[in-house]
Amino acid sequence: MKTYTPPKALDLVEEALKRKVKETRLRKYTYAVPSLWGSGRGKPKAVKVHPYAYYLGVLKKIKTIKPLKPTPSKGGEWSQDAVIYNLFVRTTSAFDHNGNGKLDLPVNSEGLRETGTFLKAMAMLPYIKRLGANTVHLLPITAIGHDGNKGTLGSPYAIRNPYELDENLSEPSLGLDVKVEFRAFVEAAHRLGFRVVVEFVFRTAAKDADWVKEHPEWMYWIKDAVPPRKQGQADEHTYGSPLFTPQELERIHQDVTHRRMDALIPPHKVYRDFFTAPPLSENVKKEHGRYVGTLQDGTRVRIPGAFADWPPDDNQPPWNDVTYLRLYTHPDFNYIGYNTIRMYDTRLTQPQHINRPLWDRIIGIIPYYQHEFAIDGVMIDMGHALPMELKSEMVSKARGINPDFAFWDENFSITARSREEGYNAVFGFLWVDEHHADRMRRLVETLAREGFPIPFFATAENHNTPRAAARPGGLLYSRWTMCVNPFLPAIPFIHSGFEIAERFPINTGLDFTLEELKKLPSETLPLFSEYFYNWLNPEEFTALVSDVLAIRKRYRDIVVDPHPRTFRMLGEPNHRVLAFERRSEDGHTRLTVIGNMDFEHAQHARTPVDTHRKTLTDLLTGRKLALTDGAIGTELAPGECLILAHEEH
Repeated sequence: MKTYTPPKALDLVEEALKRKVKETRLRKYTYAVPSLWGSGRGKPKAVKVHPYAYYLGVLKKIKTIKPLKPTPSKGGEWSQDAVIYNLFVRTTSAFDHNGNGKLDLPVNSEGLRETGTFLKAMAMLPYIKRLGANTVHLLPITAIGHDGNKGTLGSPYAIRNPYELDENLSEPSLGLDVKVEFRAFVEAAHRLGFRVVVEFVFRTAAKDADWVKEHPEWMYWIKDAVPPRKQGQADEHTYGSPLFTPQELERIHQDVTHRRMDALIPPHKVYRDFFTAPPLSENVKKEHGRYVGTLQDGTRVRIPGAFADWPPDDNQPPWNDVTYLRLYTHPDFNYIGYNTIRMYDTRLTQPQHINRPLWDRIIGIIPYYQHEFAIDGVMIDMGHALPMELKSEMVSKARGINPDFAFWDENFSITARSREEGYNAVFGFLWVDEHHADRMRRLVETLAREGFPIPFFATAENHNTPRAAARPGGLLYSRWTMCVNPFLPAIPFIHSGFEIAERFPINTGLDFTLEELKKLPSETLPLFSEYFYNWLNPEEFTALVSDVLAIRKRYRDIVVDPHPRTFRMLGEPNHRVLAFERRSEDGHTRLTVIGNMDFEHAQHARTPVDTHRKTLTDLLTGRKLALTDGAIGTELAPGECLILAHEEH
């Protein structure tokens, strides 16, 4: 007797699309998709299609491809060979399909979502592959809470339940569970040779998370009568980040620097007294969209918002849509403070104080996504705020299921500590240095001289930073970074929208001026509200992305090698010009990158190149460059880059 095998998710989506095509075969739709998602030929435009027939056609083509075998590796070390495309599904695959100038919510008049979905993201996979990526990184896709939301849709980082997916990422007209659609997305990605990495936040939860009612003891609680602190105020009788005197701050920094963690200065008593014991589950109710509890003595209590975990005087605005999970149960540390959520006091972290049921639930999240969806890795947001013991258990559990499972650290430092904690890569700080010529030069010199202990992401932007095209230099700067970054001993990372010269940021969490923050209120940002990229932007440079990444793939062996012996700064006398060489260990194969870091003026370069050849050819343009006395002398237009390769025998 044959064992029943449930149909693959791709088959279920195909059948649903076939049904819809049959049901709507006589219907005319005003539905268009960007030409870039298809062949990408010619000037970007909106192409009218029958929606269900279009997505069915893409899916059928994907299904004809025999699943590709991933590159063998162990312990997630395939990460160093990754070329990443970062997807914020809700925004990246959003489009004004009916052309009325806005995104209709929750669906348009034809019953189709205009915000992004897994179905549309799946249809984008051939485009992402054409760019040259081999890995897809998804910002959080889990169910979103609503208490404290700043915009119309809520932040994907305000996680209502990490074991549930955001229902708004499904295409409701198909009648399929969102989990089926995500499973189909992963299956399609694997067929096309992609690995799929999902970002998670394990340290915080939405203020109206399911766990608040189910397990109030996993949360911090404060008296409901305590008023919230207004931005810019320093009133200790209102709730906000704990306030410290200058002397206390100096002592705190000294203690943390010297790892004296056994007697860290706590927040003042007036702050600690805001916090209470958790209410019983049956005494937790939702009122006007937020949870309120009642203690045995009748005191009303609520879930407090979160704030930056370090330093203790960080001036970031409070995070009103999330709260910290209570990882330890020591009654003397029943409050949110730097010493309970990041720089843990050693008295708190004794084994007997571990909130074991919560730890077990957190440790089970990654295995759930491995078993249910076959993901290949995770990016851990705020991993620095997780206890080392908890991270070790998470890594061990996940790699027990898949020994090649990858862990990435959303950490802007590039240190051996991340390696020790089991990570395969970190985000790094290239994005903040690259638009400063001197800092960029110093970073590249470090790569050539000593390297870094762990791979980092080669990108000029992410979802929390200004867009590269919005930096000084604009489009020229974006194109310049695309020519330089893939040839560093780092991991190319394309933040979606970068390749079409998007200028509007997803969020304003990092590297924005006060003036910019005033002009960009949170509720207008894509992290919190509906937004669609300008997929019809004539300034898009997807062809350049494809060409550069194809060159990188051709010289993959020398580019991915992080050892300084493969990297050499060239003696370019003009400091506005960056010039370096990547070479094979035997010295035979050499790749030279020369780029003008001035985006307003042409610069003359005279770059020494170690070769007996009389000419070299720019791989991007086919232009031949003459060598005189062992150097290439040329005038570089603002932001112009040359990529040269040659063999030496």
